[in-house]
Amino acid sequence: MAPPREAVTTLTFVDNYCATYKHIFPEVRSFEFFKWLHLGLISDIDRKSLPAITKYLGLNNQALLHFVTESPWQVNVLRNQRLSIIRQVLQGRSFTLIIDDTGDKKKGKTTDYVDKQYIGNLGTVENGIVSVNAYAFLDGLIFPLIFKVFRPLKRLKPGDTFKTKTQLIAEIIQELQEGGFTFDLVLADTVYGECDTLINVLNQYRINFVVAIRINVGFWLAPSQKMRYTSWKKFHRIFSNGKTEQSYIREIIFGSRRELKYWQISNNKEQSAENFTLFLMSNFPKSITSEIDNPYGLITWLEYGCKHSKNYIGWSDFRITNYEQIERWWEIVCSVYCMQSMQFHIFQQKSNQVIHNQNTELIA
Repeated sequence: MAPPREAVTTLTFVDNYCATYKHIFPEVRSFEFFKWLHLGLISDIDRKSLPAITKYLGLNNQALLHFVTESPWQVNVLRNQRLSIIRQVLQGRSFTLIIDDTGDKKKGKTTDYVDKQYIGNLGTVENGIVSVNAYAFLDGLIFPLIFKVFRPLKRLKPGDTFKTKTQLIAEIIQELQEGGFTFDLVLADTVYGECDTLINVLNQYRINFVVAIRINVGFWLAPSQKMRYTSWKKFHRIFSNGKTEQSYIREIIFGSRRELKYWQISNNKEQSAENFTLFLMSNFPKSITSEIDNPYGLITWLEYGCKHSKNYIGWSDFRITNYEQIERWWEIVCSVYCMQSMQFHIFQQKSNQVIHNQNTELIA
């Protein structure tokens, strides 16, 4: 019997990255489609839908659709391989864990788990699908870890169990820790910041966190207790468009000091109390400003980077309605995201080696 033919080559860095997944696919044709999808999703076409990708690459649309929806590869095996690659890059180092939800507007109700719900991308309630996502942030690089779709109560399918977003986060944290990942800080936005259940989960795992909370959160104080503030400290806040501005942060102490600490951020320390821009809550034993630089700027910058990158790759461009198939699409998008981060990681290593060699020559 003749040996199976080798897969058609694409770009060198795509071929090198995808080679680590080759054993997942039952035959060479499926592996080729896997590589071609990576090539199409990093291309500069406006929409990353399957018809657009097949037209751009000159492929057969039905064959590529079959790979995404019917080909006998297992999404959990692909995910485990991607996480294994990320573990190799991290080499046991601790990272910052970003918790975020991604919502995409969708018409009608034919797509699984689409319902009227809060869509963070739009900042309002719309008809759409929502997922809870976890990312690793280390050395300026972002690696997508785990995503879980949120199943609205009214859209549950037979065999489904309703889980809140906080329950999904708890599952993600447990899976990451059982999978050998180590993170020393969790960042989350206002969607989760006021959820006692989430705070209890983070405290249970003894994880440091910084979460945003709404400005109208209130506290009960005894008659003898007062609210007081520390002095303002300057820091540079980074916004979602990449711009920075000088901002100010101070701690709010409600009566006596608590295990949870509260912080107030403003771009103008002379404003009245009603105009302060946002509040943060953390369990850091020390001052938040001595632990991390630009605490909320890191959240907003990462959210922008994660969402912008996923949208560019094609996270929301699927044209399928069954969630098991959507999950496959999202997992491939995460693989492409991981590939790009790997490229930056390799570039950083080479740059650091060049600098090291130059310094060695100067010393010599």
